[in-house]
Amino acid sequence: MRFFLLFFSFASFTKTILIDPGHGGYEVGAKIKHNKKEIYEKDLTLTFANLLKEKLRKHHNIILTRTDDKFYSLEQRAKMAQEVKADLFISLHFNASKIKSVSGAEIFYLDNHKNKAVAKIESLENSELHQSKSDIVNKILIDLAINLNLDASKEFASIVHSKLKPVYSNFEIKDRGLKPGLFFVLALSKTPGILVEIGFISNAQERKKILTSKYLDKSAEAITLSINKFFLKKQKL
Repeated sequence: MRFFLLFFSFASFTKTILIDPGHGGYEVGAKIKHNKKEIYEKDLTLTFANLLKEKLRKHHNIILTRTDDKFYSLEQRAKMAQEVKADLFISLHFNASKIKSVSGAEIFYLDNHKNKAVAKIESLENSELHQSKSDIVNKILIDLAINLNLDASKEFASIVHSKLKPVYSNFEIKDRGLKPGLFFVLALSKTPGILVEIGFISNAQERKKILTSKYLDKSAEAITLSINKFFLKKQKL
């Protein structure tokens, strides 16, 4: 009986998590020249996604929206979340700015809002859409009114933020906070999810930290702990 209870507990804890390395293929994302070499966001997101996958695969079923340098539309990525019946959706990105001094990491959860600064990020991350933006906005606004995943997404984002804050502090990365965002890939996936901007590759000091394994490894550890805490909390309810 004890073995059965332990097995049941572990089985119920195992979840399907879809990790989305942003961009890919001709959609390179943010880019910067470093030591006479072009650094592309699409490569960094895939590296980080694989790192996160390795840390999570012991206890969860981990699927990546892409495993190589191919382009997949936001619609395709979101559809995959529904097809695999993902319990969580995590979209990974790295930031860039024309103002080289801008730095920091931030976490977004799905919500509607009127923040102009956040709208700029949304514009970049939503730029791959192949449908009429007005049609999708209408669909999302309807979903926002009825979708119960919104509260779960905000709760999960809050846990991730609390776990990442010490990492930001240790590596002297500016904490740009937890923010609402109208990201189509999150809305259309119809599952609790977040979008993480891990840092600015356009900032020279921050780029050096991002291009070393330590910051990414500690960030992946923090997200892994957050996922386990989120599901354990849900299991107790």
